[in-house]
Amino acid sequence: MASWARLVSRWRCLLRTTRAAEGPRGVSGHSSTAQGCRGFAPLALLPSRNDVLPWRLQAYRHACVEGCSPPGSAKDGSFSSPEGNLPSPVKQEQAKAETLPYLNAKIPYEDWDDIPPSSALEEISEEEAVQIIAEPLLPLQSSTLRDYVDHSETLAKLVHLGVDLSQVEKRQKAGQLLLTLDFEKDIRKILLFLKDVGVEDNQLGPFLTKNPYILAEDLEALETRVAYLKSKKFGKAEIAQMVSRAPYLLLFSVERLDNRLGFFKNELGLSVKKTKDLVIRLPRLLTGKLEPVKENLQVCQIELGFQRNEIQEIVFKIPKILTASKKRLKQTFDYLHNIMGIPHHMLTRFPQVFNSKLLRIKERHMFLTFLGRAQYDPAQPSYISLDQLVSLPDEVFCTEIAKASIQDFEKFLKTL
Repeated sequence: MASWARLVSRWRCLLRTTRAAEGPRGVSGHSSTAQGCRGFAPLALLPSRNDVLPWRLQAYRHACVEGCSPPGSAKDGSFSSPEGNLPSPVKQEQAKAETLPYLNAKIPYEDWDDIPPSSALEEISEEEAVQIIAEPLLPLQSSTLRDYVDHSETLAKLVHLGVDLSQVEKRQKAGQLLLTLDFEKDIRKILLFLKDVGVEDNQLGPFLTKNPYILAEDLEALETRVAYLKSKKFGKAEIAQMVSRAPYLLLFSVERLDNRLGFFKNELGLSVKKTKDLVIRLPRLLTGKLEPVKENLQVCQIELGFQRNEIQEIVFKIPKILTASKKRLKQTFDYLHNIMGIPHHMLTRFPQVFNSKLLRIKERHMFLTFLGRAQYDPAQPSYISLDQLVSLPDEVFCTEIAKASIQDFEKFLKTL
């Protein structure tokens, strides 16, 4: 289209030059020129698009030459030249016009670059205007990734994968990271790696929602960390479970992972097998901060009065106690030990009670006390274990443990 516009522009220049050269030849030849042009035009057939301009210019030149001939020309085709009657400036212009190239000759493609470009203000047809598609503008800045989904193939594919961009953009610099990544070049290889590790297809979206930063990690470094876990005798299924439950696990270097495993083994006095089982059940111990873990160990030993071997047994049974709230831990222990009279060795035997809500423990203990059945000593008749106290549903607890109806329990709760 641009080449055709340049060609048109050049032919216009040639037309203007021709008109300037032949215009001053006198008023007497004007009417005959017009007659010659009008008589010439109906004889032509419609040329092709490539030859339309050369054809018109050649016809115009031929008609002008014939129209400018003097009326008294010889019948044999010869005529006297009027150049002697023209002023000298006109003669010079006529000489320049005669040096014009043959208008029907085709211009080589390499010469088209010399043709002036078409103007931006040049009118176009309605058909051409309809074919122009304006792309929507990309927002210069936005507080949400939603405004960029229609402009980014990467974001669109992540949404199709199940990534929640509304959660991703809440993480520091995660949104900017996704906008700089290319799906085929940067993301696809990470997805294939995660699938090879053992992350299920339907978990890829939730995984990347929690940890979009893994997309910027070096693939070789990720493979090295997985190889380290395998060297520590973690099975493929165990690694897949750990990575799925702790998405940030593979962001930690081999040195940091090794230090974490060594900390729990030495601090708790666990064997290699028990340490491995501990982090498999709660893999976020390898990714979380160590300060809360150290503080909870001190609370259990100093404030709650557990022995080292008791702490070891409690932690191995319920690893969550290492990351539990210190305030909640102390309140639960205080009620169990000081109000209900549960000794340390019983709490060590049933540490699951620390995972229960304190309100539930209070309601059931007070109901059993009201019925005269609050007996937690295994050496006494009608013994009720701590596991039965907190784990059974209300209906089962009332009928089998309290020997009462659920309606009686609900009425009692209304009196509290």
